[in-house]
Amino acid sequence: MNKAYLGIDIGSISTKGVVIDENNNVLASSYLWTSGNPIAAVKNVLNEISQKLDKKYTVVNAGTTGSARKLIGVALNARVVKNEITAHAVGTLAVVPDVKTILEIGGQDSKIILINNGVVIDYAMNTLCAAGTGSFLSSQAKRLDLELEDFAELALTSENPAKIAARCTVFAESDLVHKAQIGHSKADIVAGLCRAIVLNYLNNVGKGKNIKAPVVFQGGVSKNAAVIKEFEKELKLPVYVDPNGHLMGALGVAVLCKAEKEETTFDFSITDTDFVTKGVECTNCPNNCEIICVYKNEVLLDAWGNKCEKGTRIA
Repeated sequence: MNKAYLGIDIGSISTKGVVIDENNNVLASSYLWTSGNPIAAVKNVLNEISQKLDKKYTVVNAGTTGSARKLIGVALNARVVKNEITAHAVGTLAVVPDVKTILEIGGQDSKIILINNGVVIDYAMNTLCAAGTGSFLSSQAKRLDLELEDFAELALTSENPAKIAARCTVFAESDLVHKAQIGHSKADIVAGLCRAIVLNYLNNVGKGKNIKAPVVFQGGVSKNAAVIKEFEKELKLPVYVDPNGHLMGALGVAVLCKAEKEETTFDFSITDTDFVTKGVECTNCPNNCEIICVYKNEVLLDAWGNKCEKGTRIA
């Protein structure tokens, strides 16, 4: 039997899936929008992966990471459920073993991870504001009537990037409109946005961090060549972007699955299973906890959210 391992990264904007072999080679992958429905998104990812995966491989373990990792972990009976820091670090180390700094900018959050001798020694996350993230870039592209794919190409033609205040999404949008009204070219405005994202990241997420090479940049925004250029300019260091950089969290949790001693053949037909989540407010004590219940074909799988044992009575 040719063993394979499945990793799923469920983010607020996108859901990623990766299947690897014993040597961490990617056998199949999928990257789809979450669209506010993580269960439906994971089903679509699994359908796509099952069609791409060579039938000679058998998935013997699955793992989850990302903002909906617990929910999907329960639904898939995942052996491994890990936070994003661990998953991204493990995935990156599998590709760049001597990495020291991981820069990650996703759809709605960003993070920095510092590594020494293969061990995470420090990290920071920005989850309070979407300024400087993928969703921010996407919304500005729409405002400028640009396809996101053309964003970087246009930015790279600029010789005089406009100064855009990107510490806040609202201020950035008003500043962008102002710059257009006073005559800045679209190329200069777009280049200014890419530069502002980098400065915002380094002054907030990366503030006080000792950034050393090798530096690996990942997440959806790492596909933007203009942002990469600005990072290299500010850091005065080369910045490496792996072709699978947008899948690194999923890759990391798949790698972690290999360490599990127990193995269970993963059933892709789970995509035909009916999963339902229900939010219930517990009134058994003054905490009024919101309990999340997960049902599989109307049978309760798990529930969480209670701060005391009284909450388990309503599941």
